[in-house]
Amino acid sequence: MFNVGPGEIAIVFGLALLVFGPKKLPELGKALGQGIGNFKRSLTDAQSEMTNALKESEKQQQEQALEEKKS
Repeated sequence: MFNVGPGEIAIVFGLALLVFGPKKLPELGKALGQGIGNFKRSLTDAQSEMTNALKESEKQQQEQALEEKKS
């Protein structure tokens, strides 16, 4: 997706260090990590709900098809 090399990462880290300072940077990193973790967890939950809904819908369609064949 992005073609980012070690030079660009070092520049971004250096700028963040200058802007936020060495004491605030670990706190920001922790908050960012927690935010990414929450996002991934929410995404997994949403995918799971969609999969379950799709399976339930397919099951209902199969049951309806069987009922129509019996009639």
